[in-house]
Amino acid sequence: MLGVFAAMAALGFVAANAGPSGMAFATAEDDTPEAVSLYASSIVDAQSILVDTDAEPVAFDPDRGGYEVYVKPKPKPTPVVASSGGAAAPLFYSGGGSPAEWMSAAGIAESDWGYVDYVVSRESGWNPNATNRRSGACGLVQALPCSKVPGSGYNPVDNLRWANGYAVGRYGSWAGAYNFWVNNHWW
Repeated sequence: MLGVFAAMAALGFVAANAGPSGMAFATAEDDTPEAVSLYASSIVDAQSILVDTDAEPVAFDPDRGGYEVYVKPKPKPTPVVASSGGAAAPLFYSGGGSPAEWMSAAGIAESDWGYVDYVVSRESGWNPNATNRRSGACGLVQALPCSKVPGSGYNPVDNLRWANGYAVGRYGSWAGAYNFWVNNHWW
């Protein structure tokens, strides 16, 4: 059964390729070449236009149907400034503490801790030293640029204190920031 199918497929392939090629050699009695294939003959028909010679000419407007495209540029990472003693390294956080202690010290209301936990867990996994290699965003809430955090972007309390103002200022509350994150997967 498989052999019969393969033979039929091969025969169909040969016929599909040889048929249009064979038409290329066909000529009319006056040695004028005929259409090479069904495709070529349909192109000839498709390009035939009947023109009314009494009609007024229509001006061509090249701007009709134009559009503009805006591509949002990717943010550039904050460069590390070199000092005389070598390249300056960010001040990574090496202290201790727990997320509850950091949120409390940052002045975040305990009723918002669930929203903060959801956002921070997805942004940095509660790693105060998290840094996005592409954008340069840093800290628990991935502040961009890192330098906008007063103090140190890697200090969890400073980072959360800044994030608290950002969440309330931009989204009205941590609940609003949470809802935006759930719908957009960023904030």
